[in-house]
Amino acid sequence: MTMLDRMRRHKNWLKWSLAIVVLAFILLYIPDFLGSPGVDAGPNAVVASVEGSDITVAQFRRVYQQQLQAYRTSYGGNIDERILKQLGIDQRVVQQMIEEETAVAEARRLGIAATDQEVQQRIAALPAFQENGQFIGTERYAQILQMQNPPMSPAEFEAQVRRGVTVEKLQGALTGWIAVSDQEADEEFARRNQKVKLAVVSFPADKFRQAVQATDGEIAAYFDQHKNEFKVPERRKIRYALVDAQSIRERIQVSAEDVLHYYEDNEQQYSTPEQVRASHVLLKTEGKDDAEVKKRAEEILAKVKAPGADFAKLANEYTEEEAGKTRGGDLDYFGKGQMVPEFEQAAFSMQPGQISDLVKTTFGYHIIKVTEKKAATRRTLEEVKPQIEDQLKSERAQNEAQRIASDVSGKLKKPEDLDTVARTRGLAVRDSGFFSREEPIAGLGMAPSVADRAFELKDGEVSEDLRTPQGIVFVTVTGRQDAYVPKIEDVKERARDEVIKKKAIDAARERAAAVDAQLKAGDFDEAAKAAGVEVKTTDLIARGAAVPDVGASPAIDAAAFSLTQGAVSDPIVTDNGAAIIKVLERKDPTAAEVAAGRDATRSELMNERRNRFYSSYMIKARDRMKITINREVLSQITS
Repeated sequence: MTMLDRMRRHKNWLKWSLAIVVLAFILLYIPDFLGSPGVDAGPNAVVASVEGSDITVAQFRRVYQQQLQAYRTSYGGNIDERILKQLGIDQRVVQQMIEEETAVAEARRLGIAATDQEVQQRIAALPAFQENGQFIGTERYAQILQMQNPPMSPAEFEAQVRRGVTVEKLQGALTGWIAVSDQEADEEFARRNQKVKLAVVSFPADKFRQAVQATDGEIAAYFDQHKNEFKVPERRKIRYALVDAQSIRERIQVSAEDVLHYYEDNEQQYSTPEQVRASHVLLKTEGKDDAEVKKRAEEILAKVKAPGADFAKLANEYTEEEAGKTRGGDLDYFGKGQMVPEFEQAAFSMQPGQISDLVKTTFGYHIIKVTEKKAATRRTLEEVKPQIEDQLKSERAQNEAQRIASDVSGKLKKPEDLDTVARTRGLAVRDSGFFSREEPIAGLGMAPSVADRAFELKDGEVSEDLRTPQGIVFVTVTGRQDAYVPKIEDVKERARDEVIKKKAIDAARERAAAVDAQLKAGDFDEAAKAAGVEVKTTDLIARGAAVPDVGASPAIDAAAFSLTQGAVSDPIVTDNGAAIIKVLERKDPTAAEVAAGRDATRSELMNERRNRFYSSYMIKARDRMKITINREVLSQITS
């Protein structure tokens, strides 16, 4: 996390994840959040259970509301809750909570726990509970918790911190042995930062497709050798009753008064607060002598304010804020409430071009330069009227669809009820064709929740209400199809296309091989011209960059970075043809650059390796645990 991230989050620290401390910090009741009848979705209802430990609706509310507040803090309060639900944030929260509970259960199995001292040390180290580098004391600590809405007791907060420290210790115990040597870090830094400039001659396979044919024998041979590539996955067929929210929406009328009331009640959505763009130089005080840091900051301030001084260049040289070292200390635009108070007060009181005196915050001493300002703006009612009308129609359609679904959900117990109950309520009852988990469903389109549920339902079962782009559905499985390899007649055209593609690539490679000797023998550009092929030149590019007429190609990367400057490659087969390259220029990082980047690269590599190992371990751990999800309750709380 960069210093900028920490600064922006410091003011509202209880609304964010603190390292891996449990997210459930804020308990805010949301009226009508769980209002559907027929299912006990009260605060103590169980959403999921992991090894006997329950995740309740109340816990979900806390975490979901925290995520909502976090997004609003990050985006200046302009993001609407409905947008987050459309993005599936509620579903992610549930999954995140299950994963966390799994980690706690695994830690318990391994005898890993957080001690009282570790919990106390973690809390005392949080910036919100510090003043001049010291813990503020138990009385003020309790007062801060009481200021939350609603208040939190120290015991509640400490229990959450304890869970977070426990998971952190589990991660450490499982991955602490993973290390990265200096040599590995240096090699990775060099690999990431090497650049080459290439001359490229490409031979696209598409240019050879018309000249090749595929015989029945070749198609049959290809099919026999690649049967798994043609394998049809396991599939399901369903019958479903649809509460069509789209049809309901078309019948809804929104009055001018409704639009006006919504506009007035949600003014913040259409307002952009005053913003400032600033750069800064930061000297950190944590673990240092304050007086010495201040003296050094004053010396830098004098340089920054000297006539003709280049603030960005000096910021790159002196700032101790990680991200700022490469962008002249630029913090981009920010609004009020996103920075710590002292920084914010100074920045918003200045005019573009002004440079502050030293500003002291909990992070250290700052020198701030305001580069731009944006005045607060508000979109007019006329500008946003179509948007509000559309939003109100969608919202009311969803509410009406949910009301209808809730009314019939308790009556749909067996497949026959889709006709006898759903049809009498005017719901559309339809049959789908067969579909796999990843395919769209006829009449519903891409509906992952329906597809997943279809593969879980037993014969004779009817699902709970499920949300889709079209509305709310109840489904029952009417057909099952195991994975199978189709007959060649059913996939002959696809196999033919694969054979022709392979032949075209082979023809491209042969054409490249025919001119390879010419390109290596003399002047590359002249030889290419004589051979009737075009040379295109790249800028200095790193691994993974797109190459003209080829795109990103691991095969070209492998060749380009293994050749010396001036060398010409052999023909390189790519996903869409062939190519020959010449390395016009190589730029390798210097020994000093490698040494300077060693620690950061080591940290990145170590985190990547530890995260991979931890994720792999936890997948296996979850497989041996008893995890249950109450889908009816989950459906209600994510409606």
